[in-house]
Formats: sequence, C-alpha cells, structure tokens
Amino acid sequence: METFDLTAHPAHPAKVVTRVAARILSHDANWLTLRWKLDGAGALVLPSFAGRVRTDGLWQTTCFEFFVKAPDGEGYAEFNLSPSERWAAYDFTSYRAGMAERAVERAPVCTPRRGQSVLIFDAAIPASALPPLPWAYGLTAVIEEEGGVKSYWASAHPPEKPDFHDPACMAGRLAAPEAP
Repeated sequence: METFDLTAHPAHPAKVVTRVAARILSHDANWLTLRWKLDGAGALVLPSFAGRVRTDGLWQTTCFEFFVKAPDGEGYAEFNLSPSERWAAYDFTSYRAGMAERAVERAPVCTPRRGQSVLIFDAAIPASALPPLPWAYGLTAVIEEEGGVKSYWASAHPPEKPDFHDPACMAGRLAAPEAP
C-alpha cells in the first residue's frame, strides 16, 4: 500500500512537527488498519485517554482522519480518530452536504505510541463500516502543538484554507480484489 507524505497547509505551519506520513497497513474482511507517523512530535498535544466513545468535534485538537468514497460518486464517508480513543463517523451525500452519522457496529480501535520525538498512531476501522471497494481515499491529520499551534496535514490542499473534504485530498486509490 502507498505511503503518503502529508504536507501542512501553508497558512497553518507546524511549530515543531517536521513530517507526517500516513498509509493503509492492511484491509481484510474484518478490519481496515491505518497508520500515521509524526516526526518532531516533542511539542505535540495529545488529548487524554477517554475510552472508545463516539464524539463530535475531535478535529479541535490532535486528530487523524480518513475520508473514503467511490471513485465515480459524489457521496463519501469521514472517520475521525483520536489518540484519546474517541471516534466519529459521518456520511455526506456530496461535498460538505447531507451530513449524517454513519452506522458503525463496532467502535474503531485507536492506538497511539509516543517516543521523545515520534508518534505512531494506528487505527483499525471495522470493515463492515466501510463502503465496498474500489475507493478513492484521503488520510489527513489535525496536529495541535504546545501554545495552541494547529497545523492541518493532507496530501493536497486547496489554496485558501485547509479543507480535508476537498476532492484533491482524496488522492489514494484502492482497487476491488480481483476474482480468483
């Protein structure tokens, strides 16, 4: 699977974080496993552990996001995944329109591991919560650092302001499995 080197939106640069890379680790009949790796995470602000509970507004502090849609469709799903273990999932009928909670039978699993200057954040989303393949997808991150500095990381950005819903942010492609 492809690793994406994400970039911070130029209007919201990071204070200390130097790199954010993200990728799909695996996808099978049960789980989709994702990984984000941050370098320069010494000033990173992480929300406190809060347990696996659906919660809105996670993007207001450090949060990792996964956007997924059919390559030829307008509708898409958004998953917000927090180091606190809180999560959220939404459906949109088109660009930022028709927002509704997405049905998720089992809570995603969020696992942060932090060293002095590195954070690895793994998340597993139940496959039953995902649309059928093929996908266009985007891996993004909101990073909060000490002093309230927030940066917005994606594979591509619209010029004016950060907008992870922009189709350019869904640059990843995952094909449907071929029949045996």
